[in-house]
Amino acid sequence: MESTLGPQFTEWLISLGITGNLAAFIKTVIFLLIVIFLSFLANYIAKKVIVSIIIRFISRTKTKLDDVFVENKVFNRLSHFAPALVIFYSAGLTFEEYPSFIEPIRNVTYIYMILIGLLVLDSFINALHTIYNYMPISKERHIKGFVQVVKIIVYFIGIMLIISVVFNTDLIKLFTGLGAMAAVLMFVFKDTILGFVASIQLSANNMVKPGDWIEMPKYQADGTVQEINLNTVKVQNWDKTISTIPTYALVSDAFNNWKGMEESGGRRIKRSISIDMKSVKFCTPEMLTKFKKIRVLKDYIESKDKELTEYNKKLNIDESVKVNGRRLTNLGIFRKYVEKYLINHPNIHNDMTFLVRHLQPTDRGIPMEIYVFSNDQKWANYEAIQADIFDHILAVIPEFALKVFQNPTGDDFQKLAK
Repeated sequence: MESTLGPQFTEWLISLGITGNLAAFIKTVIFLLIVIFLSFLANYIAKKVIVSIIIRFISRTKTKLDDVFVENKVFNRLSHFAPALVIFYSAGLTFEEYPSFIEPIRNVTYIYMILIGLLVLDSFINALHTIYNYMPISKERHIKGFVQVVKIIVYFIGIMLIISVVFNTDLIKLFTGLGAMAAVLMFVFKDTILGFVASIQLSANNMVKPGDWIEMPKYQADGTVQEINLNTVKVQNWDKTISTIPTYALVSDAFNNWKGMEESGGRRIKRSISIDMKSVKFCTPEMLTKFKKIRVLKDYIESKDKELTEYNKKLNIDESVKVNGRRLTNLGIFRKYVEKYLINHPNIHNDMTFLVRHLQPTDRGIPMEIYVFSNDQKWANYEAIQADIFDHILAVIPEFALKVFQNPTGDDFQKLAK
């Protein structure tokens, strides 16, 4: 086509009395206008006809997965190849009279097609990632880091192709020459390489995924993981701020993942109340009579009182001296009351660790720690349950002739002064 149509058209113009140079110029302009027209026509047919038919067909299918390719504009971007191909293959004919223009125009068109190819591949990868996110496994295994690595490789190859076209260099030689720059590239892409390795470890070991609540004080992060990228992990803190953590830091540094708590069905309550040791005493008969009126303690006190009485009688203990034998204390009965109270509490998980214990006495009293789990994990509800429990405990402590330890305040000193 190139060997006959161009010269014939030029000869026809010359036969009309037009000089050779002018005929060549007019022929080039006419052919260029035709190519421009064909390019617009190819673009119109590709977008308005072919792509429209494909989109209409996809919209009628039962599955929604193919709609993802439409949403990511894979076919729209693919249609840009049509005018580029027209220009690329018609350049020889159009600029036959000006051969020095052919190669630059083809190179520019080739670079344009490479860029379009990169955009198509980018959309295609995004579509595949979206389809993967629809699958149940995506909740446990995030692959965004891998997707970003694939994109980097694709764009790197595309850039190398463009460089080879611009400098008219063989692509293999170009890659070979990059071997000498490996150290520089490793330094420049250090964070990317570390992030890629970390992404593999995080995914393979199922250490963290979007939606997990993590805590990493070093980076002031305490909240929900929003996104895991190749280089960074975004965490939305509970105060709605965003903390950005290097991906490799989740492998090299320590962090807490509260996923186990969320999946367990319970949330830990671990808090203590300091009892004034001076208020701890043996129970008198009057105190026991009062405590028996407490419904949850009646059976315990009767059983325990019987057990201790039999023990003391068996050993002929002289009960006139209080330190002899075994006796009930107000602190022991209070501890049992707290156990019974929590066992009967509707928001406490009785199938998980359940402790009411004494800690090491200090100069601030004897701490009595409650170590239980609530069955409601929502933060606001959890705090309300915890507050309700300790409100009640603080209110009933005086009923057991006990006192909460508290450092003296200004009011205490004023009372002493009076």
